[in-house]
Formats: sequence, C-alpha cells, structure tokens
Amino acid sequence: MQHITGIARNQMVFTSLEDSISEDNSVRFVDAFVENIDLKALGFVLQTLKTEGRLSFNTQTFLKIYLYGYLNGLRSSRKLEKEMEQSVIHEYK
Repeated sequence: MQHITGIARNQMVFTSLEDSISEDNSVRFVDAFVENIDLKALGFVLQTLKTEGRLSFNTQTFLKIYLYGYLNGLRSSRKLEKEMEQSVIHEYK
C-alpha cells in the first residue's frame, strides 16, 4: 500500500528583492544617487492637480526608473515598462 508523502520543509525558500540584486548592479547606484539628492532644490515639487481619484506615485521612483533607462539606453516608456517587468517582477517570483 502506497502513501502520499508530504513536501520537505526545506523546499520553501524566502528571499527578498534586495537579495536578488548584485552589489555591483547599476540599480544600486541609481537608488543611492536619487535618495541623496534634494529634489526640491532641483525644482521637483509635488503638485496636487485633483483632489479626488488615485494618489500620484512617488517622484523619486519615477526619477530612478528614468535614470536607469538612460544608463541602459532605454528611451521609450514601453521599453522601460518591459524592462521593469522583466527585471523586477519575473526575477522576483
């Protein structure tokens, strides 16, 4: 008589996005650069155009994506979207 065997407990591995990015990746440079500059002094001011609806995204996040694309030769917003999806979403799963 055969029995159903359980799944080994050590099969599941928990990781973070931070662990999957190498130390010398350009993403780390872009992240540190944007985090340490004063965006208000450069003219990046949060503007509220509407009082209803969804809130806007963080300005720093968009600047990081733009600089990453510039460093990697990605000028199109569609190419940037595809790169973010491939780099972040698929590799993190």
